[in-house]
Amino acid sequence: MTERLESDDRPTPRPAPGPGAAPKPGAPKPGAPRPGAPAPAAPGAAAVQPAAVQPAAAQPAAAPALASPESVARARAFGRVTEDGHVYVVVDGEEVLCGQFPDASEDEALGYFARKYDDVEAQVALLEQRVAAGAPSADMQSTVDHLAEQVGQRNMLGDIRGLESRLEALRPAIRGLEATERAAHEAQRAQNVAAREAIVAEAEQIAAQDPQRTQWKQSSARMAELFDQWKAHQKSGIRLGRAAEDALWKRFRTARTTFDRHRRAFFSQLDADNAEAKKAKEALIAEAEALSGSTDWGATAAEYRLLMDRWKESKRASKKDDDALWARFRAAQDKFFEARQADNDRIDQEFEGNLVVKEQLLAEAKTLLPVTDPKAARRALGDILDRWEQAGKVPRAHLRRVEAELRAVEDAVRQAEDEKWQRSNPETKARSNSMLSQLESKIEDQEAALAKAQAAGDTRRAAKLEGELATSRQWLETLRRSAADLR
Repeated sequence: MTERLESDDRPTPRPAPGPGAAPKPGAPKPGAPRPGAPAPAAPGAAAVQPAAVQPAAAQPAAAPALASPESVARARAFGRVTEDGHVYVVVDGEEVLCGQFPDASEDEALGYFARKYDDVEAQVALLEQRVAAGAPSADMQSTVDHLAEQVGQRNMLGDIRGLESRLEALRPAIRGLEATERAAHEAQRAQNVAAREAIVAEAEQIAAQDPQRTQWKQSSARMAELFDQWKAHQKSGIRLGRAAEDALWKRFRTARTTFDRHRRAFFSQLDADNAEAKKAKEALIAEAEALSGSTDWGATAAEYRLLMDRWKESKRASKKDDDALWARFRAAQDKFFEARQADNDRIDQEFEGNLVVKEQLLAEAKTLLPVTDPKAARRALGDILDRWEQAGKVPRAHLRRVEAELRAVEDAVRQAEDEKWQRSNPETKARSNSMLSQLESKIEDQEAALAKAQAAGDTRRAAKLEGELATSRQWLETLRRSAADLR
């Protein structure tokens, strides 16, 4: 294939001689080999005939970029230049026409096509470095194909076969990189699938909670975090595959939809319950406010206790509403009980004088203790009790104390009377006398037996009988003292 120089990188050509024009004296015929140079190959597959040089543009063009002297020196080993500017490259021992560089020196012609080789060789070297460094292989195979196509055009001067061998050597290495990248991609994809699965599973778990036990604030925040994680994974660049992506998204979307439906239903029911609770407690408040002005202290206090029981049994509204309702209910109660307390305080002031009288009666009653004469104590206590009733009520704060102290005196007198009755009870006396008789008879028998044992010289039996006799005598003394107390 003939290389034509573009107007911007070729020297200004000289006009081609017209038909029949004679060549310059001493100049070789076009296409003739240089002295000592190998003859050009015959036209065919291995050699391409040069095309005619096109006239240059009217304006001057810039000089083409040429290779360095070192590149020119290397290029000489792989080609030649004819005197009319045709440049050939040797490939597998055969010359192939690179192109024509007329009206230039041999070094210029060689340098121009050597520079093309250097450019491609530099791209091959760069690609080799990328492969060795394990760079992304996305465009490597297409780059190899492009460079191989350029080298295959044979429009450059250099080690063509060496360059082709290097390009072919890159292909399996690039395939290895591609395989490694695919494996890494699949591993990353598997991780992303697992991460998405975990997101979906947690979302489904949140959606499956019992709405009555769900912590909605925390669960809603966590569901939002899971959605942000899902979007972050979508932006990661790793695709899961349409089928897997769609299946996981469908599950995730269903979980979010279910959660939102449960939340709306829960709060809708909560609003309904709140309205019902408010209505019920408003009714209780109305009753409490209606009673707040009553002066029937006992009956109204009982009514308020019943209202409180009904309040505790009623449903709770929202915290804000329930607190406001309770404040109103409590205010109605406080109004009543404060009025009752004020009335009690007024009454207590009136009863202060009664307290002084009853304190004096208590002091008088306590002089009866300890009770030595139950009958006289009963008469004195009866008189004190009569005056106690006549004294009237005392302040509520002292009522229990003075009543308890008087009751203690009454109990002491009653106990003394009971003890006296027990001592004078005929049945008790008879039972005591019977026991005395039996014990005295038993002692007589024990004394007789002791005397008999002593007379017989039975010291062992005598010692035993002496112990039994001493015990019986001790019991006899105790019974005699008890009988004396009953008289």
